[in-house]
Amino acid sequence: MTGAPHSPGRRAALALATGFGLGYSPVASGTVGTLPGVALVLLVWPALPDALAQSALALALVLAAVPICSLAEKAFGVKDDGRIVADEYLAFPLCMIGLPVSLSVWWMLPLAFLTSRFFDIVKPPPAYAAQRLPRGWGIVADDALAALYSLAANHLLYRWLATLAGRPAAGA
Repeated sequence: MTGAPHSPGRRAALALATGFGLGYSPVASGTVGTLPGVALVLLVWPALPDALAQSALALALVLAAVPICSLAEKAFGVKDDGRIVADEYLAFPLCMIGLPVSLSVWWMLPLAFLTSRFFDIVKPPPAYAAQRLPRGWGIVADDALAALYSLAANHLLYRWLATLAGRPAAGA
């Protein structure tokens, strides 16, 4: 990373890359590092007017993750270092596009968290191969693709569970 070793810009970039320190978790840093993404969706989704606005924000967050992860990878000197979790939490909103975040469907956000972690760990094609892209692109692309798998699963699960509960699957 350019600049002084302890410059404010470097500290800020590493704070973002490590999920404000959550990436230093000794156990399941990617899972723990996803939590800021859950909080982001919980706080922001209800204020967004529709799936188009959610999509625009989710895409912007994924694109913002690329340089953050690139800078952290350079600073740590390790390809896709486990301490880097900006890819997890900034890709998480992708898996909630068009889905409700409300008390009436309180289970949706934890379900999305579980499916996002599942697909990020399993990395179905082409997510696994996307890791070979250079720098931050490789760090972020696999998580973004896994989040899209999660998005599809979340919509199917939401519709199915809403039907089982006898409620229409509104908002999805």
